[in-house]
Amino acid sequence: MNISKIILYDEPSVPEIQINKLKKFISDYIHTDVIIRNNLFNNANEKIIEKISKCRIFDIKSPFKEHNPTEEELQFEKEYCNNTKIMEGTKTPETAKQISEIIMYDGFEIRNVLESLIPKEELVNDVLHIIFTNKLTCTYDQNDFRYHGRAVICSNPSIISTAGMVEAPGKSREYCFDIMKAKSLGSDLESIKKQYQNEFLDYHDERTSKIAEGYLLQAIFYNLTGEAFCESLDCRLNNAHWQKDLLYSQLEFGKLCEKHQLVLEKLYL
Repeated sequence: MNISKIILYDEPSVPEIQINKLKKFISDYIHTDVIIRNNLFNNANEKIIEKISKCRIFDIKSPFKEHNPTEEELQFEKEYCNNTKIMEGTKTPETAKQISEIIMYDGFEIRNVLESLIPKEELVNDVLHIIFTNKLTCTYDQNDFRYHGRAVICSNPSIISTAGMVEAPGKSREYCFDIMKAKSLGSDLESIKKQYQNEFLDYHDERTSKIAEGYLLQAIFYNLTGEAFCESLDCRLNNAHWQKDLLYSQLEFGKLCEKHQLVLEKLYL
């Protein structure tokens, strides 16, 4: 299946995405029309805010169960979606000190909410919608019976989570050990992060846009071929489970493997 148009939905709270740069990257890569639109979450009405709040995950070891949000949660979601001042004491991905403090959302449930915001006439096979968000999207894994953070939800619309880029691929064991040691000693955690800063992606990282290119390609390939990922580290379609692998595939290697480059050329060149 060919894609005649791609619509990118920006995430204004993460300017490091550099949405115009990503538009050019896609246009040059697969020679198709690319349009930029505002974030779908912005200016969501109360009904949509409630639907989004219901997508929250409270038990990572149980399959999704719709949540009945409190008034406080609805107010938070309204502020979060509109990028206004968040209630004091509420943890966003950027301010949380550990992943257990971050609000998690079922990726497929959020996807369904977002699909309902797209005009029906644009929900066609050859128009691909890719939505950036700073929310941490997760999916439930039947292999180990728990939720895991995801950087990309491949479907149409697809979702790319900037929080997922940071939290989903694991950091090195050495880093995690040093962080735990620092916590036990009451030491400064920021000094540990600086020590390892070149080994993982962080929030508002200048490398975010380049990393996002790979996740865009994964969403595109899924909708072109039904397969999003490549097992080889030497490919931007690699589904990295570790930050070191993410940085290698997307930055150091930085291109498709020969197999997937040929697939793309057959479709678009």
